[in-house]
Amino acid sequence: MSYLKKTTLVCLLGLVWGALTASAEVKVGTPFPELATFALEGTLPPRDGRVVLIDFWATWCAPCKASFPFYSALQTELAPRGFTLIAVSVDKKAAPFDEFVKRFAPTFATVRDGKQAMVAAIQPPAMPTCYLLDRKGVLRLVHSGFHGDADGQKLRAEIIKLLEEKP
Repeated sequence: MSYLKKTTLVCLLGLVWGALTASAEVKVGTPFPELATFALEGTLPPRDGRVVLIDFWATWCAPCKASFPFYSALQTELAPRGFTLIAVSVDKKAAPFDEFVKRFAPTFATVRDGKQAMVAAIQPPAMPTCYLLDRKGVLRLVHSGFHGDADGQKLRAEIIKLLEEKP
């Protein structure tokens, strides 16, 4: 193979690799990446036409533990109005995830990003970090941390605002 062909091939492979490993653009006002593309472990609920809160969490995260009871109540209260919460665990091992879910028995979908594909692409700045999407799947709010009821009520107000928007 000629030098030019080898160089061209190496450049093309570099471009393809860069495209495959690039971080997802997760900016407020842009569509959130499709969750199904990340091969998450667990069942994803439908998102179409729903206001969705995607929460990145980990079993070792104390604020995450504090958020789960609030999120369960929020899901129960707002699901009939078109709200869905999806919690994405960044835990690599299944056992701590399974134990956590069994202990907290959330009323919302919990999936695991065991291969770290989604967390690598989205790069949440802290645990927990949640992403609030409108009914069209557009990112409207990013919130890092969970500091008790005050944080929860602010999130609830933002969710209700989106639920009340006209399609």
